Amino acid sequence: MNGLIMAGQLLLGLSLLVILHELGHFLAARAFGIKVEKFYLFFDAWGFKLFSFKKGGVEYGVGWLPLGGYVKIAGMIDESMDTEQMALPAQPWEFRSKPAWQRLIVMLGGIIVNVIVGVFIFWMLTFNVGQNYTVNGKLNDGISVGTLGKEIGLRNGDRILAINGNKLIRFEDAISSKVLFDGAQLTILRGSQTLYVSVPDTILNKLSKNDKENFISPRYRMASVATVLAPDEKADQQSFLDRIFGRKYVKPVYPAYAAGIKPGDSILAVNGKAVTFFDQFKDEVSSNKNKAISVQALRQGKPVNFNLKVGADGTIGIAPNLKAPETAHVDFGFAESLPVGAGMAWSTFVDNAKGIGKMITGKLSARNISSPIGIAKVYGSTFDWVKFWTLTGLISMALAFMNLLPIPGLDGGHVVFLLIEMVQRKPVSEKVLEKAQIVGFVILICLMVFAFGNDILKSFGK
Repeated sequence: MNGLIMAGQLLLGLSLLVILHELGHFLAARAFGIKVEKFYLFFDAWGFKLFSFKKGGVEYGVGWLPLGGYVKIAGMIDESMDTEQMALPAQPWEFRSKPAWQRLIVMLGGIIVNVIVGVFIFWMLTFNVGQNYTVNGKLNDGISVGTLGKEIGLRNGDRILAINGNKLIRFEDAISSKVLFDGAQLTILRGSQTLYVSVPDTILNKLSKNDKENFISPRYRMASVATVLAPDEKADQQSFLDRIFGRKYVKPVYPAYAAGIKPGDSILAVNGKAVTFFDQFKDEVSSNKNKAISVQALRQGKPVNFNLKVGADGTIGIAPNLKAPETAHVDFGFAESLPVGAGMAWSTFVDNAKGIGKMITGKLSARNISSPIGIAKVYGSTFDWVKFWTLTGLISMALAFMNLLPIPGLDGGHVVFLLIEMVQRKPVSEKVLEKAQIVGFVILICLMVFAFGNDILKSFGK
């Protein structure tokens, strides 16, 4: 069921964006009197389709291959590779008969719509839900530092005062793209000493294999135990991959449950060391993988002691209540939400550009490229409309950027050839366009195979 919910959200989000993207091409073509022969969601590869109908001389339909969609514009070398049509004399309603500037607008139509959709989504989200943020000035206990944060010189309890000399108001800015993509200098208060820590612009490559808490997060004080993981007696809870490969369900052993720790217990110390903060507890436990430890706690005001063995993953199977830092909420009016939403959309577009640039220069691993499998996991197994529209807005801006790349077969590839035509005042030969289309198709297939391979390997923990 969880897989169906993830797939359903992905299918809904991508379908909306693909239809709107292709609608951009469709409307621009019709505005210039160019004939559109097909409008398809997904690809009807080898002539197979789920359904179709004709209206106004256009065949509308849904293909069986869910890798995007397309509009077939008369007189244009595109995915269909319709060389027979191109061999006939050009007709006034065809793409190739129109001025270069009109064809350029048609090719940019989908990208423009994706940008408009992205801005609109973030605008409406900002207007409807506002923004929440962690008040950095209220983080009196400072930050909790993960492995990557420690590597660059940060320490638990440090307080971040500024980024590149600018006062830090929202803690979230310290883990945003302005720090993780570009590198930054953090002004740190450690006790009474002011220090400066440089974040390398390669940190995202390491962070991509972990989560942002492995860099820095607000420091949380320990409270009572909220959850103690107990073994599930139902064998039908085994993973989907376990079932496929016939692996037998093995009932897990959770150290805290076996030792008798219960929800409501307050953890005071591990191996005699006080654990006031969650990072202290986590560090002490994880440093004793497969080793026996002692845990001191309070239960209804009385001290209790437990002896247990830490699991191979460095955990004991509990989730404590944590005293959350102070947050603030900001509401925006309808008009003032627009520049805020547009700024969020533009930031997403720029981050995609920076990410591709870092991959080209080797500062970011190409293993970060995700297929629909990875995107579905981000949507999650429960429906949250704010999360759904936020991710859909992010994907809309990502699609706008990806389609702008100068790869033959994508809108950006067509734009490049049109710009060349406008400069040299004559069209690029149809033979060159046909060969470029084939090369672009091969590149896109290779990228798709690579992306799916990435996500499949990640499913196996590779």
